[in-house]
Amino acid sequence: MPARTHTRPRPATTGGVDMRLPWWALALPVLAFVSLLVLLLNPSDAQAATGQPAVAQFIERAQHLLTR
Repeated sequence: MPARTHTRPRPATTGGVDMRLPWWALALPVLAFVSLLVLLLNPSDAQAATGQPAVAQFIERAQHLLTR
C-alpha cells in the first residue's frame, strides 16, 4: 500500500504589512509644527508678547529643562 506524500505549506511572506498612509497623515503634523514654530519665532503677534526675543527665550527654556 503506497504512503501518502505531504505537500509543504507555503512559506509566510516576510515583507510585513503593506500599508500606505494618506497624504494628510504627514501633512497635518508638519503644518501644526510649522505654525507653532512661526508663533515661537514671531511673538509680537501674540497677545502676551514680551520684550525678550523668542529664540533666546526658547534656548533659555531648553537649557532649564536639560539641567533639571
